[in-house]
Amino acid sequence: MARQSRAQRRARRAQEDGSGGEVAVQRAPVQRARPAAPRAEVGERHIPGSGFKHFVGEAWAELKKVEWPGQNQLIQGVVVVLVACIVVGLYLYGADLIWKRFVQDVLLR
Repeated sequence: MARQSRAQRRARRAQEDGSGGEVAVQRAPVQRARPAAPRAEVGERHIPGSGFKHFVGEAWAELKKVEWPGQNQLIQGVVVVLVACIVVGLYLYGADLIWKRFVQDVLLR
């Protein structure tokens, strides 16, 4: 069965509602976007030197929202990072030894 077109669906809905005719679709008039003119902020004045104070105040407020890890989470995170560093270090050390031999014995002879 083929899919109904949008006009067919609207006609079917209109018949089900009992109006019996086509439903007139009202569209809002298209408004063109105007370039925004720069507006001066009402009530806010720039006070020299207040930018740093404002930044520090906002940063402090954000730091208060942070959920800091407990001691157990901190230790677990440190252990995970150390184990990952050791594993990657051993892999790179082994790869370095293999490539060193390959370069010295095969490519430089």
